[in-house]
Amino acid sequence: MGGGEVARYIGKYGSKDVTKAIIIGGVTPYLLKTPDNPEGVDKSVFDGIQKAIAADRYAFFTDFFKNFFNTDQLLGKRVSEPALQASWNVAAMASPTASLACVPTWYEDFRNDVAKINVPTLVIHGEADRIVPFASAGQRTAKLIKGARLLSIKDGPHCVIWTHAEEVNRAIIDFLGATKRSASTEHREAVA
Repeated sequence: MGGGEVARYIGKYGSKDVTKAIIIGGVTPYLLKTPDNPEGVDKSVFDGIQKAIAADRYAFFTDFFKNFFNTDQLLGKRVSEPALQASWNVAAMASPTASLACVPTWYEDFRNDVAKINVPTLVIHGEADRIVPFASAGQRTAKLIKGARLLSIKDGPHCVIWTHAEEVNRAIIDFLGATKRSASTEHREAVA
């Protein structure tokens, strides 16, 4: 849930202390479908998620993680049952209130923030992301940031950092290593 935070930080504070940004599977620029954002996701989807969490958040988490990892295609190949269970366990330990309250944050409007990103940016997004659709988010974010690099991961689910870790890590290392910095440089790199 950090892509929006990266955009909001730069949107609010500027990039004076930021040298590069990385957004992985982020909800930016604006995930909610509205008259001025027809590429977004219908609000009924988010309402359904909130209803499912309120009714039985443990059952919701079970279904959610199937789509988070695209288990119908990747279980036993790129994600194990124990890794899936570990993710479920972390979610189950979260506050019920927070589990419900986080849903509206998924459709926060970050378009103005994304427009202010003026540092080299790497956008990584799975093309088969069932949680945050590639066309609604990653692809659009990369187009809106001047000079952004887009790594679209074929068959990648939402959690590409797990299922495609080697490809993601290599891209991050290559991107961060593209500019050598001295140890005395006091810049931050925003990664989410």
